[in-house]
Amino acid sequence: MRLGLAGEQPYSYIGSDGKMTGSSPSIAKRIFKELGVDKVEPFPIEFGSLITGLNSLQFDVVAAGMYINPERCEQVIFADPEYQMKDAFIVRKGNPKGLRTYKDIARTGAKMATGVGYAEIEYAKEAGVKEVGTYPDQLAGLLAVKQGRIDVFVGTAVTVFNVVEQANTPEVEATKEVQPYVDGKPVTDVGGFAFRSPETTLRDAFNRELHKLKRSGELLEIMRPFGFTKDQMTTIRAEEKCKP
Repeated sequence: MRLGLAGEQPYSYIGSDGKMTGSSPSIAKRIFKELGVDKVEPFPIEFGSLITGLNSLQFDVVAAGMYINPERCEQVIFADPEYQMKDAFIVRKGNPKGLRTYKDIARTGAKMATGVGYAEIEYAKEAGVKEVGTYPDQLAGLLAVKQGRIDVFVGTAVTVFNVVEQANTPEVEATKEVQPYVDGKPVTDVGGFAFRSPETTLRDAFNRELHKLKRSGELLEIMRPFGFTKDQMTTIRAEEKCKP
């Protein structure tokens, strides 16, 4: 199985040893082994090209913690999500602009960026943010904040917390979790594996093994080393997030 990776910690990325790692590849290895597939290979690609790459047969499954939403459900089919997540901000030390919500970014006119194709772009626009820049990954975003080129980089909470901890630089910090809103209502994002639309048999087999891991508690144990917590486990089904 070829896994489409987006280079985003802690979901899926190539480590310093040149090998693929992250929560999604770890889950994939475990599940595909149960399905009789011992070999999984990485296919690194930009996040914004994951669905195109999957549907053009460059790889077999998106293993990147991709958020499930109606627009994406029209292009691929999802396994049930393995986690739920809020957002967080990377800001200068002391958070000089007081950025704790998307509306704070809009109100202060702070210069914001996030990743290419990230859901956070729409959350920012929903809150009234006029311009949203993009960077290829969260480390590039952190460096942009550190160097003063932007005021805030936005990502999923686990991504932000991990990169700030690993960078260990005194110039920046992570905020607490941030709740995104759409149409005035709070949004709970969930992420999962994506498959080509005709491949329902593979997706269903994957789902069966995923739910075994959930019931036994092994899923959390696989994901915990990458910064995930019990509160981020979820019983939401993919079909619930595919509804417009």
